[in-house]
Amino acid sequence: MSWGTELWDQFDNLEKHTQCGIDILEKYIKFVKERTEIELSYAKQLRNLSKKYQPKKNSKEEEEYRYTACKAFLSTLNEMNDYAGQHEVISENMTSQIIVELARYVQELKQERKSHFHDGRKAQQHIETCWKQLESSKRRFERDCKEADRAQQYFEKMDADINVTKADVEKARQQAQMRHQMAEDSKADYSSFLQKFNHEQHEYYHTHLPNIFQKIQEMEERRIVRVGESMKTYAEVDRQVIPIIGKCLDEIVKAANSIDQKNDSQLVIEAYKSGFEPPGDVEFEDYTQPMKRTVSDNSLSNSRGEGKPELKFGGKSKGKLWPFIKKNKSPKQQKEPLSHRFNEFMTSKPKIHCFRSLKRGGATPEDFSNLPPEQRRKKLQQKVDELNKEIQKEMDQRDAITKMKDVYLKNPQMGDPASLDHKLTEVSQNIEKLRLEAQKFEAWLAEVEGRLPARGDQARRQSGMYDAQNPATVNNCAQDRESSPDGSYTEEQSQESEVKVLAADFDDEFDDEEPLPAIGTCKALYTFEGQNEGTISVVEGETLYVIEEDKGDGWTRIRRNEDEEGYVPTSYVEVYLDKNAKGAKTYI
Repeated sequence: MSWGTELWDQFDNLEKHTQCGIDILEKYIKFVKERTEIELSYAKQLRNLSKKYQPKKNSKEEEEYRYTACKAFLSTLNEMNDYAGQHEVISENMTSQIIVELARYVQELKQERKSHFHDGRKAQQHIETCWKQLESSKRRFERDCKEADRAQQYFEKMDADINVTKADVEKARQQAQMRHQMAEDSKADYSSFLQKFNHEQHEYYHTHLPNIFQKIQEMEERRIVRVGESMKTYAEVDRQVIPIIGKCLDEIVKAANSIDQKNDSQLVIEAYKSGFEPPGDVEFEDYTQPMKRTVSDNSLSNSRGEGKPELKFGGKSKGKLWPFIKKNKSPKQQKEPLSHRFNEFMTSKPKIHCFRSLKRGGATPEDFSNLPPEQRRKKLQQKVDELNKEIQKEMDQRDAITKMKDVYLKNPQMGDPASLDHKLTEVSQNIEKLRLEAQKFEAWLAEVEGRLPARGDQARRQSGMYDAQNPATVNNCAQDRESSPDGSYTEEQSQESEVKVLAADFDDEFDDEEPLPAIGTCKALYTFEGQNEGTISVVEGETLYVIEEDKGDGWTRIRRNEDEEGYVPTSYVEVYLDKNAKGAKTYI
């Protein structure tokens, strides 16, 4: 099978066919190029999608990603980012292995095709020239033969005419001989051109043209093979990334299998557990007795006064919860010995300046006492772990410096050992500071976990020697208190006593303070035991006045009557604010 023998007369069609082959090749290159653009666009969209749903740093959303389900989602986003990278690899490989290579090959193919068809046209022109020469010699031979025949007939006519002179006859004979010779010469030329043309024609159709067509055929077959190889490369480029894409998908499945609903539920408990006990049963109140409506003896408001003795100096003092909050009235309790209270008051002197921090919206205390017990324990444990890591880091640095110093001592030419003393001293001081800091937080942690005695008992034991201690070892006010109603939840006995004594000192100054105006009413949804300082007990269904809205810490300030006010959890009451109230709307 050869184009040179089978298609010897299809030069023009072969030229069109090979041009169509090049056009198809260029079309395939354009197709692959558009595929690479799609891959890049798809990869970009995948990356943007992954970035869009990534949690923002230092935000509440980032805190949610400690749960296994959220971690699995984050892993899916990361795997999709890697998945997008594989599509970028597809685009890069197709560009380098197909588009660039085929574009260069197309240019070479066009040059080769142009050269082959140029040789074919040149051969055609040569055979056409030979044919023209043959036709010219043939026409000349024909013309000379006709002239010789006419000259011969004229000679015979002159020779047969008796009236013609001998000289004219001789002239006609010579003319006939000359024409005859010219015809013979034309015959020889014609024969020569005929042989030459036949030879050239044979060479053209059996040698030159087949060779040219064979080269064109080989060129076309190479083009077809190259297209097939490019298509295989096209598929192979995709196939090469399939294992990596499969790994990405496997990682997504692995992340999905790592989701632990029980662990997430436990994390929710750790994150939000307050450590408080739920409200107890509401006691039945017998309204059939002809008496003023009050809370029963077992109600929550009376139970407050049973567990905590209150200290009042003088008859004028009202025993406020804080210097700026009036205290709930409760049955008077037996006073503790004055000497005991005086010792606690002396112990609390260094903390007078910290009353400002007890106000709503104050700075977060160092001991996290504004948090519920369980959350406080968690924060303290986290702080202790961080400090221990820093201590270990400093100790490793100290060991490294010590080893380097030993090397310098053994090999003085490597360095001066004395140059490391300052750094070694600095690291040792840092370790000591971190240890003191860790001990401080461990002490708070131990108190929360119940491993140490109550601070009130400890304060009594140390009251005699308190002034001899280093002021640096005295905990500040925020460290001594467990909680407060303005964002805190528990109160230690010693701190309660200190605040009561100090509150008594401030009573004279704030006895004439005008009560805050009511800004609405509220209805208790649940019973709440106000056992901590600053809180007030309420019974389910009870209606009270709202004097201060929730500031974002989960507490609402309410009033029962002129001398009974305090804080209750916002979630325990349903608040009805009076938006039209312009002046003080107090209950007297």
